[in-house]
Amino acid sequence: MESVLLVDRRDGWTMLTLNRPDRLNSFNEDLHLALRGALDAIAADETCRAVLLTGAGRGFCAGQDLSARVGLSEAPDLGKTIETFYNPLIRRIRALKKPVVCAVNGVAAGAGANIAFACDIVLAARSAKFIQAFSKIGLVPDSGGTFFLPRLVGDARARALMLLAEPVSAEQAADWGMIWKVVDDAALRAEAEALTAHLATQPTHGLALTKQALNASASNDLDTQLDLERDLQREAGRTPDYAEGTKAFMEKRAPRFTGRAS
Repeated sequence: MESVLLVDRRDGWTMLTLNRPDRLNSFNEDLHLALRGALDAIAADETCRAVLLTGAGRGFCAGQDLSARVGLSEAPDLGKTIETFYNPLIRRIRALKKPVVCAVNGVAAGAGANIAFACDIVLAARSAKFIQAFSKIGLVPDSGGTFFLPRLVGDARARALMLLAEPVSAEQAADWGMIWKVVDDAALRAEAEALTAHLATQPTHGLALTKQALNASASNDLDTQLDLERDLQREAGRTPDYAEGTKAFMEKRAPRFTGRAS
C-alpha cells in the first residue's frame, strides 16, 4: 500500500507530498501522523536546510476528510481533533528553523488553505483556488485561518471570504498578497523545486532568526520588536555565515554558506 505521505530527500532539502489524491489529499489520522513524523525528522536533521510541501494529483489539500464522520451516532469533539492534530501542525511549520515552501497545485480548501498560509513562501499553479470552506458545513475557520488571513488580505476581505466561502483564484490571491506568486501549471513543480534548492544554499540559521522575528511581530509593539531585532541580530552576527557573507561581498564572489549556527 502506497504511503499517504511521500518523502523525497534531495541535496540539502526535502520534498513532502501529501498523497491521498483520490480524496484530494484531505487529512485523516494517518496523514496527520505521517506529516508530523516527517517534520519532526526534518527539524532534527541538520543536513536538511529547506522544505517543499505539495500535493499529489489534481489538488493540494481539501482539508479534513469528512467521510469518516458521516453517520456518527453522536457529534464528534472537533476541538479535540484540532488540539491533537491541526494546532501542532501549524505550530511546527511556523517554528521550524528552516524555510518551508508550499506549491499549491490545485484546490486548497478549509484547513488545506490555511496550512498553505502557514508556510513561508507559497507558489500556486494558475489553476489553483483557495477556499475558506468552513461556513458551508457550519464550522469556524481553523488551522490558523482567522490569524493568517486578516494579516494577509485585511479584515474586510478575510471576513467576506470566511462568511461567504467564495473561492479565490490563484491570480487574485497573488494580487491580494495572499500568496507569493502564480506559476503556470506545467512550470509549478520545477519552479518550486528550484526555489527550495536555492533556499537550501542560504544562511539557514539567519533565515530561522528572520522567521522568529516575523512570527513575533504580529503581537509585539514597536519597542519590543526593536529589542528583539537587536537580540537576533547579535546572534546572527556571531554565525560563520555572517563572516562568510561579509568576506564574499568584499572579495566580490558568491558566498558559500553552511547554515550552521556556530
